[in-house]
Amino acid sequence: MGKAHLNQVITSHLIEYQADRFPDREVLIFEKGEKGEDRFTYKDLHNYGNKLAAFLLENGIGEGDNVAIFTYNRVETVLTFIATSTIGAIAVPIDPRSRGERLKYFLNFTEAKGIIVAEETLNPFKEVENDIKSLKFKAYADFGNEEADIEGFVNLNSVFNSEWKPVEQKIFDVNHPAQIIFTSGTTGNPKGVVIKHQRIGLYNILRQLAWKYKKDDVLYTGLSLSHANAHAVTLFPALYGGIKAVFSPKFTKSRIWDICRKYGCTSFSLLGGMAAGIFNEPEKENDKDNPVKVVISAGMPKAIWKAFEERFGVKVHEWYGSAEGGFAHNPPGKGPVGSFGKPLPGVMEFKVIDENGNKLGANETGELVIRNLRGETKVEYYKNPEASAEKVKNGWMYTGDMVHYDEKGWYYFDFRKGTELRKAGDFIQPEYLEAVIGKHRDVSEVCIIGIPAESGAPGESDIVAVIRVFEGVNPDAESIFEYCRQNLEPNFVPLYLWFVDEIPKTPSEKFLKRVLIEKFSPELKGVFRKK
Repeated sequence: MGKAHLNQVITSHLIEYQADRFPDREVLIFEKGEKGEDRFTYKDLHNYGNKLAAFLLENGIGEGDNVAIFTYNRVETVLTFIATSTIGAIAVPIDPRSRGERLKYFLNFTEAKGIIVAEETLNPFKEVENDIKSLKFKAYADFGNEEADIEGFVNLNSVFNSEWKPVEQKIFDVNHPAQIIFTSGTTGNPKGVVIKHQRIGLYNILRQLAWKYKKDDVLYTGLSLSHANAHAVTLFPALYGGIKAVFSPKFTKSRIWDICRKYGCTSFSLLGGMAAGIFNEPEKENDKDNPVKVVISAGMPKAIWKAFEERFGVKVHEWYGSAEGGFAHNPPGKGPVGSFGKPLPGVMEFKVIDENGNKLGANETGELVIRNLRGETKVEYYKNPEASAEKVKNGWMYTGDMVHYDEKGWYYFDFRKGTELRKAGDFIQPEYLEAVIGKHRDVSEVCIIGIPAESGAPGESDIVAVIRVFEGVNPDAESIFEYCRQNLEPNFVPLYLWFVDEIPKTPSEKFLKRVLIEKFSPELKGVFRKK
């Protein structure tokens, strides 16, 4: 076999190793609705990944260079992970909902040397293209569509159909950076978490110790491959375990059960209020007629947990984690409803502390801090050593999550420190929304507040934009909603606009958000709901 030199912790090594052992094993399926599907074996992934690696080298991409992937879920994202791993470059998957200043920030901050876009992200990229100066290449992804030629972009099909040019594995150090995964950004611009190859190898441990997938399982997700969840729960467990995984371009609550039936999916992954969205769909006679056994959830609302299991004939496996690290889980039938679980014994330690660092007891809410029991506890934020040092102090990682635990050691999420604005798994920075909405021609002032989510998802909020328009201007709610849809990620668009004559402030000119939250009601005059 001659593959003893390969270290499967490194993504490209893993694919080469698996392609040598199981070349014809189908492992990934990308379903495209009415447009069909794309299926890939290990041999396919190794072949196309190697050709993409050669393309990167030919276009001046070298060790340590950043390559951005800005698409909804497509095989080209996975192939980029393989190609950058092969040559020692770093993959930067960008949330495909990003627009405008946020998109420019991601690309300029990382000094991306190349970018891969697709049909759904081409125009948003073109809108900021002239402000991105670091790019050595631009590529267009539409697997199998050889006619997808866009002026100024390389059609990646020409790369995948090119002659094989062997590219030797360049990286053998598991501590070499593999990816930069961005946080949601709750206290400023989103931070880029540097993900080492060693971290990706831990996803295989999760597959074995936590998810306990079997060879005949079929995994499914519509969560973005720009998010660590899709990596930890679906993609890498599938690649490590030789388990088939199905991906949709994005989450779809209306089609999820039909997709699972079509492909025989036994498990899928959810974040936050997604579960409520699925549960709120009209009931059907065949709700239980599906192959799904386990739903792996991060933020299942307690109010619907049992009803969700009963209606769809599934079990909920709740868990907790972040891009920076930390893991706990509550396997089906083990812990109480509403708990995200306990840490893996012998792997890491949890502690809940008050603002002075004192350890808190059962049923007291405080910040969750974590440390590894094997190896150093460390977080590296890209080009931000100050934030890295602030994140880990005295060997403990400060999560910023406010939690509590019960008398038996089961942990519960309460809210995010400094903000309670979390929507469908995203932590939303109020200042960012205020900056964007404040640019609307009619808006004089805007204050973003959060109210308890209608979904009932723990720790989640619905967003209210409190707005004062310029004098003499009549409030135009639909105009502002449309502006938000065009300039914000869909998950960031407020559920309510609330037009007021004055926004209350402190003597230091800070908004009195507490007063607004206490006063708000959907029935108030001047309140408009998103259609």
